[in-house]
Amino acid sequence: MSDNLNLSATKRDRAGKGSARAARRSGLIPAVIYGGKIAPETININANTFTKMMNQPGIMSNVINLEVEGKSTNVLARDIQFHPVNDRPLHIDFLRITASSTVTAMVPVNFINEDTSPGLKGGGVLNVVRHEIEMNCSAINIPESLTVDLAGTDIGDSIHISAIALPDDAQPTITDRDFTIATIAAPTVEVETSDDETAEQEAETSGESEE
Repeated sequence: MSDNLNLSATKRDRAGKGSARAARRSGLIPAVIYGGKIAPETININANTFTKMMNQPGIMSNVINLEVEGKSTNVLARDIQFHPVNDRPLHIDFLRITASSTVTAMVPVNFINEDTSPGLKGGGVLNVVRHEIEMNCSAINIPESLTVDLAGTDIGDSIHISAIALPDDAQPTITDRDFTIATIAAPTVEVETSDDETAEQEAETSGESEE
């Protein structure tokens, strides 16, 4: 898991659309913190600060140390609503987490040692079936990525979830089968046409058009 992110916020006294619109006009994003058997807390965060954070990898899986007027809470961003036209974030839901919290997260897959794969070196193509894997894991130890080692893989090989080393406290949500992560596919072979065949095809096409 990567280091926690840090974010500051201020309390929002009133909920509702009017308060949210006023916050956006002031360069803020309305948000809510929920979970942990505590009443939801409405807050505002700086739009520029969060947008920069959002553009970094893993915004939905990294623990955020959210400080609200001197009080710090560990949270995960669970939902971000965007403007339909300009894609600016309009509202964020944050989930409170503790050491005992478990969450479902999409964990990206990272492929290594492509240069030592006989299949890829021989012209094969890496066909990625799953770029991300949905995992049940500890909220404070969400894997940053899962690593697939392609060393020694050949054309026709399939890499399944059982071939990936998983953290002890993280398991895929799909448990009823050894699902495929990627395959090494054979290269696409283009059929070459000789000059005589090309001339014959052009002649046939010309004759059809004259008719």
